[in-house]
Amino acid sequence: MNTKITLLFLLIGLVAFGQKIPKDKKQLIASVENHKEELISISDQIWANAEIAFQETESSKLLADYAEANGFTVERGVADIPTAFIATYGEGKPVISVLGEFDALPGISQKAQPTKEPLEAGAAGHGCGHNLFGTASLGAAIAVKEMIEAGKIKGTVKFIGTPAEEKFFGKLWMLEAGVWDDVDVNVSWHPSADTKADVQSSLAMVDFIVEFNGQAAHAAADPWNGRSASDALELYTTGINYYREHIKPTVRIHYHIQDGGQVVNVVPDYSKLWVRVRNTDTKGMLPVFEQVKKMAEGAAIMANVDYKYSLVSGIRETLVNRTGGAVMQENLELLGPLEYTEEEIAFGKKIQEMTDKPQVGMDSKIYPFEETRENPGGGSTDVGDVSWNVPNINLGVTVAPKDTPWHSWAVVACGRMSIGHKGMVMASKAMSMTMYDLFEDAKLVEEVKTEFKERKGDDVYKAMIPDGPPPIGN
Repeated sequence: MNTKITLLFLLIGLVAFGQKIPKDKKQLIASVENHKEELISISDQIWANAEIAFQETESSKLLADYAEANGFTVERGVADIPTAFIATYGEGKPVISVLGEFDALPGISQKAQPTKEPLEAGAAGHGCGHNLFGTASLGAAIAVKEMIEAGKIKGTVKFIGTPAEEKFFGKLWMLEAGVWDDVDVNVSWHPSADTKADVQSSLAMVDFIVEFNGQAAHAAADPWNGRSASDALELYTTGINYYREHIKPTVRIHYHIQDGGQVVNVVPDYSKLWVRVRNTDTKGMLPVFEQVKKMAEGAAIMANVDYKYSLVSGIRETLVNRTGGAVMQENLELLGPLEYTEEEIAFGKKIQEMTDKPQVGMDSKIYPFEETRENPGGGSTDVGDVSWNVPNINLGVTVAPKDTPWHSWAVVACGRMSIGHKGMVMASKAMSMTMYDLFEDAKLVEEVKTEFKERKGDDVYKAMIPDGPPPIGN
């Protein structure tokens, strides 16, 4: 009897839950479901292509072609970037855009299995889930487009295909080209290990290259005739590492030695280091960056070599919009948590076992709306720069097991199977519902814009990029 009563109350709860979703939002959900198999197919193809920054030719084409096939007008090669595009439908205000990313990370190729094994040794892989990111966003744009087409809402929807988020940060050049100038509100998401409206910022960052040039010589016969570029590199990294004691805990400095010399019996005449400096905000990051940049000259002086500094790009912290985040949160709660099969939970636990994490499986809950922390930690993204130009509403959805190492083979594995697919579909639904709210409620759009203006203050945005065209092919 008790079991029957429990089941009855569960059934009543489910029915009541379903009734909370308005009719038009059910139509958006149905649209995503109708396109689901095609979206999964596109995502899987992008996963297999695994194209890195500014080389996403096939991945970009898959998304742009599907947008075009679904009635969007597509402008390709935006901002002199061959893989950047804008897909537009509708006319007039409001103009609501949604971001899509689709670049992979070098060197983390992986099969769609919970044990580490590359699909192709040394090849790239989607260790940040961008195969899911771009596809889910396009699914949301299509669902909204169908509502405009049916006369349910009025305005313009844009899907903006943005390349090279993992390196170079393609959105910076797109911002300079005015891509978001007519947009009222932007919507975005990112694959995650949990699900929530994202009202945390990201880290500001600057990305640069330091090269040292000296004089080659025989390392045994006449090393006194050499001036070692490798010495300069080592002195520079030593200086950086000593500097770590005297910077705030929020600062991150990391580097990658790209060339430290070729053979042991030659005093190397060339070395190259790729450096990144991050902090909670741009204001705090810039002084650290200037000091680290100056230290390269000191290393060159000590090693008696020449040096060259080259800016790659710099990105801002994300400007949070809590007004929009609250709307996203409501829509997540309408959808309810993801559900996983026993096989999916076992897949997740195996990944946790292989990465030395507690074997707790998938985190399916929808987290409560958070307070925005002063020092959020985490990574950096060029979505931050978008958020200083137009109000941005962000979302995270589970596509990998709890505590999964990001930018790793483990995330690649999940992106090609049902765990990743489920998260992608949920993100598409939540974003389409939030975009619908913006189209439906002019007052909400103005409230989102008001918060944006208050948080931005009198800041005048300028992209931190070198002179000249985007570094295509570098």
